[in-house]
Amino acid sequence: MEHERIERQRKALKGRLAEEIRETLEGTEPGGEGSPKGMGYFYDVFRRWDEPAGLADGKPVIATSCMQVPLELILACDAVPLRLCNGSHALEQAGSAFLPVKACANVKATLGMISVFQERLQDRLALVVVPTTCDQKRKAIEAVAEGAFTVYPLAVPSSKDTEEAEVYWRTSVKKLALTLEKVTGKRITRKRLAAAVDHVRQASAQFRKLSRMQQHAPPLLTGKDMFLVMNAFLCDDVQRWTAAVARLNEELDDRKQRGRFAGEKAPRILLTGSPPLAPGLKVPLMLEAAGGVIVADEVCSCSRLLHDTVVSGEPRLYDLIPAIADRYLKPCTCPIFDSGEDRRRKLIESVHRLDVDGLVYQSYSGCLPYQMEQRQVAHALREADIPVLFVETDYSPEDRGQLTTRFEAFVESIRSRKRRR
Repeated sequence: MEHERIERQRKALKGRLAEEIRETLEGTEPGGEGSPKGMGYFYDVFRRWDEPAGLADGKPVIATSCMQVPLELILACDAVPLRLCNGSHALEQAGSAFLPVKACANVKATLGMISVFQERLQDRLALVVVPTTCDQKRKAIEAVAEGAFTVYPLAVPSSKDTEEAEVYWRTSVKKLALTLEKVTGKRITRKRLAAAVDHVRQASAQFRKLSRMQQHAPPLLTGKDMFLVMNAFLCDDVQRWTAAVARLNEELDDRKQRGRFAGEKAPRILLTGSPPLAPGLKVPLMLEAAGGVIVADEVCSCSRLLHDTVVSGEPRLYDLIPAIADRYLKPCTCPIFDSGEDRRRKLIESVHRLDVDGLVYQSYSGCLPYQMEQRQVAHALREADIPVLFVETDYSPEDRGQLTTRFEAFVESIRSRKRRR
């Protein structure tokens, strides 16, 4: 009886998850001439978000909970990366059974995904890699795994600007490489690792080209479409994703020649803070519905995923692994580090370089690193005369009315400011 009850609950949760996916697509997929045809691939990936293709190809699966896990090492072991982070309200509610009320919405949804898909994952997961960037996530996943999965804590330093931090992190990445070899049964050879680095580098090149399309004045791609493209990267094959983005870039280039733009005359917004994650892209969708257009972001579910590439002079194994480690540490602007100066500098630089009209900072309820740094970020931006809106939210639809009012007021204040100038 207990087993039947659990199965009924899981079935109900999966039904609600499918409904969330459908609702998000309704707000994103306009049809007709409103969206590039190349976006059709990413809409299809999104439709299958709850059925990751990687779980069906027979390869070992390495689950991750943060962008700090080096993707190149997983690919070099011929394994499939699976991102556990998500933005589902249904999965957030499922994860609430394991956590305190005030825990982070993203952590709850991550645990919800593990619990709802446990039977499918249990036989396939070779390892769950949890970086120490988030104490809530690390402790929660360890508690829920309870022997069902092997959890590997990837030690991340609290600083990124010292020689000691660099040595510490490089050592952590080397240990992870050895662990991945052990659990997958595949050696990380120079040839395999160089090929993996090249695949990610090609993906990064196409992302940067797409990002320039989005940042164009006026933009050629909406922010909500950009977030769908980048969330697809978290659950799609890297090479297949890269080819799809290349086709989209070609189409956007053609649309540029024909004067087909997105968000023309709309206030240009930069989004930062806690990462918008599929299937719930509440803030990007509502912000653009209020009349703004997101032309850039500084979040770990979008631009920070692929903006930087591995830099290595020699394609030798003992050069590549430290170079991979550097790619994930030195450019990172996560608020877990002891100084946020680099992050604030990048935000102000992006606002001026991209002619941004205002910045929206979202923080999930219970996400302490982003909540605690937002005051310093807001102060630095206001000192630079940049309009800022801070919103605290979760994956629930209950605050949509309040958010709509705030976004509309923020967009109108930007328009008024531009008229006065």
